[in-house]
Amino acid sequence: MSLVRIALTLLLLVSLPGWGADFTARVDHTQLVPGETFELVLESSDPTLFGKPDLSPLEPQFDILGTRQINQLSTGPDQSEPITRWIVMLQPRQRGIVVIPPLTLSGVRSQSITLHVNETSTLTPSAQNLEPVFIDATVDQETVYVQAQLVLTLRILHSVPLYDDSNLSTLNMPSARVEPLGEPRTYEQTIGGVRHGVIEIRYAIFPQQSGLLRIPSLSFSATAVDTSTSGQQSSPFSSRPGRVIRVDTSEIPIHVKAKPADYPADAPWLPARHIELSEAWNPQPEEARQGAVLTRHLLLKAEGLSSAQLPPLPQPIVDGLRRYPDQAKLTNDVQDQSLVGSREEREALVPNRSGDITLPALEVVWWNTRTDQLEHTQLPTHTLTVAADPALMPPSPGQASTSVNGKRLPLWPWQLASFILLLTTLLGFGLWWRARQLPAIIKMAPAGPSPRTLLDDLRRACQANDPHATRQALDAWARQQPETLAEMAARFDPLSVALDDLNGALYSESGQHWQGETLWQAFQALPPSTQPVQQEPGSLPPLYPR
Repeated sequence: MSLVRIALTLLLLVSLPGWGADFTARVDHTQLVPGETFELVLESSDPTLFGKPDLSPLEPQFDILGTRQINQLSTGPDQSEPITRWIVMLQPRQRGIVVIPPLTLSGVRSQSITLHVNETSTLTPSAQNLEPVFIDATVDQETVYVQAQLVLTLRILHSVPLYDDSNLSTLNMPSARVEPLGEPRTYEQTIGGVRHGVIEIRYAIFPQQSGLLRIPSLSFSATAVDTSTSGQQSSPFSSRPGRVIRVDTSEIPIHVKAKPADYPADAPWLPARHIELSEAWNPQPEEARQGAVLTRHLLLKAEGLSSAQLPPLPQPIVDGLRRYPDQAKLTNDVQDQSLVGSREEREALVPNRSGDITLPALEVVWWNTRTDQLEHTQLPTHTLTVAADPALMPPSPGQASTSVNGKRLPLWPWQLASFILLLTTLLGFGLWWRARQLPAIIKMAPAGPSPRTLLDDLRRACQANDPHATRQALDAWARQQPETLAEMAARFDPLSVALDDLNGALYSESGQHWQGETLWQAFQALPPSTQPVQQEPGSLPPLYPR
């Protein structure tokens, strides 16, 4: 009965509106100044959600300046899904802590977002109302530690429209590292009852030496649209109607403090707003086995430092453990208008013995720039209880065996195979040694008919006066002789004349009148050879003996 009740409960939860649906809300920044506008982005990737979000909960605290909808297709590694995005331009009506309430789309609710609107503005409208374009430069602190983060914010405000030829000079500081904090932002801000367009640019500055640091003056130039001639048509070859405006910031002095005297001398200097150290294991440490690989992921994140400033994490030598570290991965992110550097390290750990192996605690020493005190962030000590691997354990006496894929097999088949291999090796060596004692060439008995039979075939062909049969019998007989026919004819003239007659009969029309008695008598009268066949010392016998 309890199983049925659980199934009905799950079915009811799945059927509730918004269960598992995707409807999110986000903003690009949560710190605002009075009169500043911002964009609220509502996004849904669920095709079953229809209609438009209900924006009525925003009206008590925000002025809704505009809304636009964007439909696009997001392509992933497996499939494509449609995404609908609503971009709402808002302006807070009050200062302090302002909460964007959850909004509803087809019964699905988004998450709430907390904003902070500063109580006072850094701008003085009474002094700037007469200027159509002005620039405001502020820093988050006037005193900073060496190599710590200093945030410079530039706000270019204009109450008149500008052409797209605006230009901001480059921030060059030889005694400091400068990194942009994200892309420039554009929004609107109301100052003294006048709406201004704002271009906001942020830099993270890291002083490299203590003492006085001066942030140089920056210049912004642009061409303001001349609204008095906006209705007139100008030639395409004429210059843009309007006037060039240039504004400069003031030089900002910063006092850079040296590293505190009580900071450990053997620790890397890490002045940060916040540091996190985390780890992940695959598999878990309690599943360690002898000879098996454990993968350990270490992640060091520091708010207010770049990834290049983060040192390698300590890797102490541990008895019974082999370490194979990978190359570290460095990344930089911008979060809450601050640079967050990350260093990710991964190493493979292989226990080479069973039992308990202790990994010491990892500790990172750093200086908290918010509280101005020394901090210690660490990971706890780990004790690996390594299980023994039967495949790596020596066999007990009388139980010789081996292991394949975790299965224990008897050892005698391998011993028998080794013994057979030894016998075949000895046999091959003996045959090789016997072959060395035999002569290099063994005379083979001639194959085919005997010389006597070939000579009888030659006699019958000559008596039959058949030149073709005679020639075939003559060639067969000569292949078994120590001399060639040419050598025999050279030393016996009657044979030479008889061979000429035979050749003439073979290649002329008078072959039918050839008489073989002369050739046969010449063979009978052929004297034996008096010169033995000479063979050069060390030469091999002919490949094809005659």
